[in-house]
Amino acid sequence: MTEIKHHGSLSPEFALLGFLYERPSHGYDLHQQLVTELGFVWHISQSQTYNILNRLETRGDISSNVLEQEKLPPRQVLQITSKGRDRFDAWLEMPTGSSVRAIRLEFITRLYFVQRIAPEKIQPLLDSQSDEIFASINSLELIHARLPGDQTFNRLSLQLRIRQLKSVLDWLGECRKAFLYIL
Repeated sequence: MTEIKHHGSLSPEFALLGFLYERPSHGYDLHQQLVTELGFVWHISQSQTYNILNRLETRGDISSNVLEQEKLPPRQVLQITSKGRDRFDAWLEMPTGSSVRAIRLEFITRLYFVQRIAPEKIQPLLDSQSDEIFASINSLELIHARLPGDQTFNRLSLQLRIRQLKSVLDWLGECRKAFLYIL
């Protein structure tokens, strides 16, 4: 049985790194930006956002400075480190794989940041993702063709996965249309 490969992280940590890639911010503002701009992609509580930010700081991907405020409590200003910037840049170039869940979460997030940071890379990103999907469909179709007829549930499962991936290909075509003004 073949497994659909996934190459990245199904966590919004790269979305948070991406926002900090653009400019320093506060934890609360980062959470609000995530909810506002990618809320239908990532469903995350404010406490989860803070936990991820703490993990990123512990890992050395971000750092923080305390900003004293008159008549208000001090605020932490977060910024991406060179290590975090390198990690984010590498993630932008990484293929997503062909898991429908990874495409829904990670690929859309990657496409969002490519469009903001390096719009000239949109077409290559869409092309490489399409190639990845085509390869997975071909692989799954070969496996499906070799399954014995009495493997009803395995056959049905593979048919569903193939149809999902074909839908993803159609959706990638819609993405191309959405970015025609950039491409």
